[in-house]
Amino acid sequence: MSELELVYIVFIFLLGACLGSFGNAIIYRLPRGISILGRSFCIQCKSKISAWNNIPLFSFFILKGKCSQCSAPFSIRYPLVELITAGLFAAIYFYYGFTWTSLEYFILVWALVVCSFIDLEHMILPDVFTLGGIVVGFIGAYLNPERSFLDAFLGFLFGGGVLWLVAYVYFVFTGREGLGGGDIKLLAWLGTLLGWKAVPFIILSSSVLGALVGLYISRNSEDKLKAVIPFGPFIALGAILYILGLKSAGLWYVDLFFPTLE
Repeated sequence: MSELELVYIVFIFLLGACLGSFGNAIIYRLPRGISILGRSFCIQCKSKISAWNNIPLFSFFILKGKCSQCSAPFSIRYPLVELITAGLFAAIYFYYGFTWTSLEYFILVWALVVCSFIDLEHMILPDVFTLGGIVVGFIGAYLNPERSFLDAFLGFLFGGGVLWLVAYVYFVFTGREGLGGGDIKLLAWLGTLLGWKAVPFIILSSSVLGALVGLYISRNSEDKLKAVIPFGPFIALGAILYILGLKSAGLWYVDLFFPTLE
């Protein structure tokens, strides 16, 4: 790796950290109906956080995770979101360089991180991200010479349709909702951006990961039969695994079960 490439990676990493900081504001404010505009503030004393105390990654540790005014503790989520976003940005640049696809993936992983943390806390996937992501995915398919608009459309139908069918069958047999509409729209969004061949891998990997975590939580939960976990973060993780190294495994999986659909 050349010195110039290292500089690029550091720049992309820091850009990701900054966008992760903005993502933190959205994670807290959007579900609560608070405007995402305006300066950051302490959720306990409501005092404005100065720019020097709001440096991504660093300020949390400099302040020892506490508000400089009231000493109320900040959530570890703040540096975690910034670090995850920064790391994903650097990984995307490492794999794809500066391309149309990497630009789309930067937007994708930032939005997936934000959606995942909102889903973990509130059990919702905001339409502004899922439905907005579908629109952005179609626009990207039109503009990006590395993608096909037809593949995006098939991915939209296949992604949304598969989970809708699973949710419908589950409801018919149990009388309960097993998947939320947000999960269906999330997979439709991912199919639009990544193409229909990405969908089987995302469903398989997210189901396996979700089942393992669900079993662990159920075993350690007082109410073992009613332990509920959001599925959105596992779908997001499956998509991230696909674009960061496991795309070949996903395509092999499709070729194994759908050899005629080339």
